[in-house]
Amino acid sequence: MTSTTRLRRFGTAVGAAVATAYGGSILLHPPISASDNGGGPSQLDAIRRKIHDPFAVVPSRDVQQSALIGASPANPLDMLVIGGGATGCGVALDAVTRGLRVGLVEREDFSSGTSSRSTKLIHGGVRYLEKAVFNLDYGQLKLVFHALEERKQVITNAPHLCKALPCMTPCFDWFEVVYYWMGLKMYDLVAGAKLLHLSRYYSAKESAELFPTLAREGKNRSLRGTVVYYDGQMNDSRLNVGLALTAALAGAAVLNHAEVISFLKDDAGERIIGARIQDNLSGKEFDTYAKVIVNAGGPFCDSVRKLADKDARAMICPSSGVHIVLPDYYSPEGMGLIVPKTKDGRVVFMLPWLGRTVAGTTDSNTPITSLPEPHEDEIQFILDAISDYLNVKVRRTDVLSAWSGIRPLAMDPSAKNTESISRDHVVCEDYPGLVTITGGKWTTYRSMAEDAVDAAIKSGKLNAPSGCVTSNLRIVGGEGWDPAHFTVIAQQYTRMKISHNGKVVPGVMDTTAAKHLSHAYGIMAERVAAIAQNENLGKRLAHGYPYLEAEVAYCARHEYCESAIDFIARRCRLAFLDTDAAGRALPRVVEILAAEHKWNRSKQKEELKKAREFLETFKSSKNAQFHDGKHN
Repeated sequence: MTSTTRLRRFGTAVGAAVATAYGGSILLHPPISASDNGGGPSQLDAIRRKIHDPFAVVPSRDVQQSALIGASPANPLDMLVIGGGATGCGVALDAVTRGLRVGLVEREDFSSGTSSRSTKLIHGGVRYLEKAVFNLDYGQLKLVFHALEERKQVITNAPHLCKALPCMTPCFDWFEVVYYWMGLKMYDLVAGAKLLHLSRYYSAKESAELFPTLAREGKNRSLRGTVVYYDGQMNDSRLNVGLALTAALAGAAVLNHAEVISFLKDDAGERIIGARIQDNLSGKEFDTYAKVIVNAGGPFCDSVRKLADKDARAMICPSSGVHIVLPDYYSPEGMGLIVPKTKDGRVVFMLPWLGRTVAGTTDSNTPITSLPEPHEDEIQFILDAISDYLNVKVRRTDVLSAWSGIRPLAMDPSAKNTESISRDHVVCEDYPGLVTITGGKWTTYRSMAEDAVDAAIKSGKLNAPSGCVTSNLRIVGGEGWDPAHFTVIAQQYTRMKISHNGKVVPGVMDTTAAKHLSHAYGIMAERVAAIAQNENLGKRLAHGYPYLEAEVAYCARHEYCESAIDFIARRCRLAFLDTDAAGRALPRVVEILAAEHKWNRSKQKEELKKAREFLETFKSSKNAQFHDGKHN
């Protein structure tokens, strides 16, 4: 058994070969001559041209499935990835841009698990730095160095979906002012060239102007000031879907709603050589073959490992992270609030996100389930924690949505005790032909993928034409995008829509809608705007939110959106932002998807039922249980 845990890699090998889908199979075509020796700017440029071609269209789901079916024992894939979260899609993108023949299958939808239920922060880990200093732990310090390096890369590679966000830390005595100011200045210093913006101190008066709902007095204490530092923020599931689409454009055969039900082994039963897969949309089963399989199943990676060896030792210690969404008036648009230590020592934050306020998080043991639900006591813990720092009444009835995600904290299966449980990632191969990558966090998904591909190349004795190029590769929609891109949408497109009486009426492509499309789809936003204009799909799906009917059609055609849940939870974020609004939008979402996917009446009813059951797991105030004015 081999096991590696990597903290930091300096430098990146540049170069890759590009795979293209053609005729139901995957053919690899080196974009440069052999004399270029598998690397160099010309190869990276060729990959970029392929991914960022404005006329590029991802292969259809049928073509992707045919490519997987076409892999045989005599002509296997180089690599099959199990899991379509951030890490799995990152692995597929890394491998295919190295010139490998790659497939990926995901049981549900891309980002359907932990990757869509994150904190929405791209952070370096201030807490790890504190541990490094006080415990003289060099390992924790390396973890911070590495995370800060990757934080900058994530923001650079997906500029439309990520941004720097200032976060305010309130200080109620002068010792806290000095302590947090020094600690965050050290955070700036460690970031070095990867620094987003310098941290700084604000007086109590200045803080109140920047964050009007911040309490200045309360519980026999007075606000002495705040220290503001910067981390990154993202639209997590859209970033994850973007990774899947980028891998598909580069030549990987990615397939959502496809589940591995068993492994195929060689004649001696000593090595895994493929997998039996069930298409969960059609029920059809098929075999695909690969020289090596990468297990990126997140919280479910142990169940995948047990398909290979029922006695495999567990390596996941699941932890529940609960978040709630509140109205926008809880926080200003451009400033977050971080409380480093609550009464029981936990960190709680309150951040502006997509026009609302997201608050959390909890950290408690949890069973592994495909649809985790937040408990009322966890929701109340968050409400109680933030109420101590606000001058507005914090009410359970203000909760627009609440969700739970399972963090797959990793334990090295070769370790002799549980002290190896870590928030860093683990790569291991405890069954020949099956490489597992788990643990880590969103911020470091790219380097986690790089480690997993390196291990898979070694395991499968693969001949990769080049090294990793993903550190300098923007995802689809990001190349050529800038913050002013929304003005093109606002000036050049209208929102034609069908009114209640069936007439087509024009609507202005207002700034709010234009900004939303630009940030959600990058330069591809013009394609969505064209559908809104030319196909009379310019109406908003829910009052108070910028999501357009055209997005449903676009995502069905170009983003592998196969169900109503895929759309309301991952292609747009309505389920996470406002559960009740998502419920009101559902009938129209299903109607448009039915037209795109040729669903009959029975299928439409089934989709509506499944989506409503899914929304019940998001505990908005409507779904809360109240008794005599208090929630249970």
